[in-house]
Parts: sequence; structure tokens; C-alpha cells
Amino acid sequence: MSSLGAPIHDVPAARVAAVVYNPVKVDLAVVKAVIAAEEKAGGWGPTLWFETSGDDPGQGPAKEALAAGADLVIAAGGDGTVRAVAEVLYGSGASLALLPSGTANLLARNLGLTLDGPKHAIHTAFTGHDRDIDLALIDIERDDQSTTRHAYLVMAGLGLDAKMLVGTDDKLKAKVGWLAYVGGLLTAMRDKEQLRMRYSLDGKEARSARVHTIIIGNCGSLPADIVLLPDAAIDDGMFELVLLRPKGLFGWLQITIKVLWENGVLRRTEAGRKLGGPGKAVRALHYVKGRKLAIRLTQSHDIELDGDSFGTVRALTTWIEPGALTVRVAVDDQTSEE
Repeated sequence: MSSLGAPIHDVPAARVAAVVYNPVKVDLAVVKAVIAAEEKAGGWGPTLWFETSGDDPGQGPAKEALAAGADLVIAAGGDGTVRAVAEVLYGSGASLALLPSGTANLLARNLGLTLDGPKHAIHTAFTGHDRDIDLALIDIERDDQSTTRHAYLVMAGLGLDAKMLVGTDDKLKAKVGWLAYVGGLLTAMRDKEQLRMRYSLDGKEARSARVHTIIIGNCGSLPADIVLLPDAAIDDGMFELVLLRPKGLFGWLQITIKVLWENGVLRRTEAGRKLGGPGKAVRALHYVKGRKLAIRLTQSHDIELDGDSFGTVRALTTWIEPGALTVRVAVDDQTSEE
């Protein structure tokens, strides 16, 4: 009771947001100005700021943000920053918001978030709706038998896309964005080396295979409106796996038609799906869905996670953690992906 006899009610603490940002990709002055206006309008406490570095793309700053009591962590940077922050946030109870500032911005694209500047993204962060999405985890075994665990949100790949990243010029990427990957892609397509492996999907008996490329996707859209994995959904508790095994120019032509025409055009509308009918299987491209995948290679190959190179891998196990990550989306986006 107060001295006047009126009951005292506890005043709820203001919610706290934190920004984990890549200083190379973010115009900090602009972002701080927009956030100051949003936090004031929404009654949030002062926003906390944590900078990434070349040695720490986001895990350390994200841990600091949680330790400081952040309810919401805004990842301001490219896909690498988002992946690193999500790796720490999942299961914590804190929400992840995206301020896309990179080359591909794959998770933002797959969530349907706008990429036209910070204002809309920051407004969504402070006023949006929480949506639970799946997170993929992966154990990577190296040649020395050491194992590390990582998270990814969009795709993991061995073969073509991993080699493409190795062959892409970073300075050119900074100038022209995702178009810089074209040179690396053409180089990787000329590489005839195969991945020789044994793999097991969902605990079934292991099988042997030789393929050019393996891509495991939690969601399936790429820049330039390319739909690589048409049945991948970010909240269905499964990943979609595609095996590329082209033989010569005709095989690559089959893949191109399948991905750009059937996936990218026909499957987007009901009329197109009727026109195209059931998707025709081609030998150069094989799709399958699952929840857990184990692969052992006969020799090490490059691997990428969400567009970042992660060195070489000799064996891996990857699986989906359903609904493990809470992300902030616009209020009117409360439905699962089609």
C-alpha cells in the first residue's frame, strides 16, 4: 500500500531489442535513426548494439544480447550474420528479426520480407508477428575425424554450389551483388568431378551413389526468382533434398528447363500447373523429402551453409528441428508457405 492507501501496481519492464550488425554491410547512422523512432513509438526500452567481426560472424554478439536480456534480436547483415545469430537464438525464447543487408538475403526472400531498405524491416521487427519456423542442424566431420555442429536456415550444399562460392570473386560480389556468382557457377559446371558416397535417409538402409551436386533445403527460393526446391517449406518439419547428376550439356539443359521453366513458371499458378501436368522426372535431377540425412564420402569435398563456405567435409549428419526458431514477420503474414 502507498502512504495514501492506494495499492501499488508493478510497472512491467519495457521490452528490450538488440541489434547484431555487420559493420561492413550496414549504414549504422541510418539504422540507428529508424530504430530510435520505432522503439519510442512502441514503448520499447533503449536498443542494445553488438558488432560482428571477421573472427565472429554473430554467435558471440548474439550470446551477449541474450545475456543482456534482449527479447528481440535483429540480425543486420547478410545470410552469414542471420545464420550465426539463429544458431544461438533457437530454443532461447527470444525472437529473431531480419534487417537484410547482404547479397542474396535468402531467408528474407523465402519469408517474403521486403528488401527495399531498412524502414519496413525495422517496423516489422518492432510491430510484427512471431512465426515459428524450422531450423536445420548439421554435424560436419573433417578428415582428421573432428566434428563441429552448425545451424542453417536455407540450404546446405556439396558440389556445384560449394565450388561456385569458392570460385566467386569477393570484390566483384561487393560491386554487382549475386550476379558475381555467375563466373563461379560456370567454372563449377565445367568440373566433372563426382561425389562418391554412401547415404542413409531417415534411418533407412545406406545406399551408394555418384552425383555431381547435393543440395539439402529447408526452403527453396534463390535470387532472381529461381525456385530450386519447389516442395521445400520452412515450417513442415522436413527438408527437401535434390541430387544433380547431369551427363554432358543435355543433362544441364534438362536441369535448366526443370528449374527455370517448370519450377519457376508453370508451378507458380494454378493455370500453369494444369498446363504442365504432373512434374516429369528427369534423370539429371532427383528430388526427395526427409527429416534426417547421413552421408559419408569417399574423399573430402567443399561444403556451404546458407551461402558461406565451411571448408571441406568427409561425412555429415543433418536433421530438422521443427518450429525451433521464432522469427518476426509482418502482421498480415500468419500463414505457412505454400
